[in-house]
Amino acid sequence: MAAAAVAADQKVVTMTSLREGCACAAPPDAAAPPMPKMAAAQRVVAELREACAMPAARLAEVAAAMAGEMEAGLAVEGGSSEMKMIVSYVDSLPTGGEEGSFYALDLGGTNFRVLRVRLAGGGVAERVAREVPIPPGLMSGGGATSECLFGFIASALAEFVGEEEEEGGLDGGERELGFTFSFPVHQTSIASGTLIRWTKAFAVDDAIGEDVVAALQAAMSERGLDMRVSALINDTVGTLAAGSYYDEDVVAAVILGTGTNASYVEDATAIAKLHPSQLPASNTMVINTEWGSFASPCLPLTEFDEALDQESLNPGEQTYEKLISGMYLGEIVRRVLLKISSRCPSLLGGAGELATPFVLRTPDVSAMHHDETPDLSIVGEKLERTLGIRGTSPEARRMVVEVCDIVATRAARLAAAGIVGILKKIGRVDGGEGRRRRSVVAVDGGLFEHYGKFRRCMESAVRELLGEAAAERVVVKLASDGSGLGAALVAAAHSQRA
Repeated sequence: MAAAAVAADQKVVTMTSLREGCACAAPPDAAAPPMPKMAAAQRVVAELREACAMPAARLAEVAAAMAGEMEAGLAVEGGSSEMKMIVSYVDSLPTGGEEGSFYALDLGGTNFRVLRVRLAGGGVAERVAREVPIPPGLMSGGGATSECLFGFIASALAEFVGEEEEEGGLDGGERELGFTFSFPVHQTSIASGTLIRWTKAFAVDDAIGEDVVAALQAAMSERGLDMRVSALINDTVGTLAAGSYYDEDVVAAVILGTGTNASYVEDATAIAKLHPSQLPASNTMVINTEWGSFASPCLPLTEFDEALDQESLNPGEQTYEKLISGMYLGEIVRRVLLKISSRCPSLLGGAGELATPFVLRTPDVSAMHHDETPDLSIVGEKLERTLGIRGTSPEARRMVVEVCDIVATRAARLAAAGIVGILKKIGRVDGGEGRRRRSVVAVDGGLFEHYGKFRRCMESAVRELLGEAAAERVVVKLASDGSGLGAALVAAAHSQRA
């Protein structure tokens, strides 16, 4: 759906309760009529509920807009789409028949992991992993250079390989490595890609615009480590590979953790920005959507979202991610509670640490949202320990749970719309042979794995959007450790061993 059409359609959408059609919505509170001091606070919550409302009609608009942006992103390089739709050059996924030992390097945060995976032609026979913290001085600051960063990584990898092979970890053949690099890159082949920009805590300026595989390969050579990088991927592509290794019907993968992204298997002929000479024999290609940058007039933005965006390190960017990912949900709840506290200071017993950005994390929100104690004692403990707010009343605690529910429900339903948008793009929703086929979406990330109400609400919204008949053929399932295991599996699928 074009942006103009979405905007026009949105004018006729009636805002209804956020709780419509969602399994994780809490039942209305049956307490006595609100006390006068609660009125101002309840107005804030009511306004939030209306602004975040995602009834089925509006949710369908988001799914259609997502599918339209994906189509636009595949058309030409540097087109109008906010979504990058990066060609991964992964044109074959593991089949389950791969054999041999493969290494993996997973770099995506302040720690990186090195792994050795032994495949036995039908399953993972052995997996060994080590996590290595990166010294802060190598990630940013005056000593943060590409040579130093990749040199440190290569040294740790060489040490790991030495220990593994001393114990008989290699079973012959050239060493091959799958490299998960969870930062934006312009990929130019299965084993090359230039860094577009750093995210998270990294600021290694001389690496931007450089081929990260070449930098790693050079660092390994300097340390006498004979190893070839067979595949460069990001964590969503790894999750897709790990999921498809165990289930051949996996067509897409989603990360729902601190950040969010998605990848899926596309018909290569639908990728207009690929030159005909680049079309693979398999006629399939994994696309890294970078869907966190999705933006549309039909997304339900509130004053809290707009303020968060303006104060972020990347204002105007990653709109979808700021609405649904674990990095931001706690911060949105904090901002709502801060406004409630300013309107009704006595309700939350003083602001405490509420004025401190990102002091409230999504695991805190999850714990409060799942509190089933009679007096919501877990909520009270979280408010006291995390925010320094003491002596809250049962009414105040119920209001906090309601805010958590509103923010998490909006995020879950938007995530569901994104999944359905991908299924629409590949013809698994709107009829024909595709709709009759089983479609599996592999999901990794702590938000999906550990936040039960978020997960159940998202799954409910997927069924709501698809309809019961189509939903019978769609499975959303957890696929853990895609970024690690998946890298080794992609390396195996693209191995050049004889």
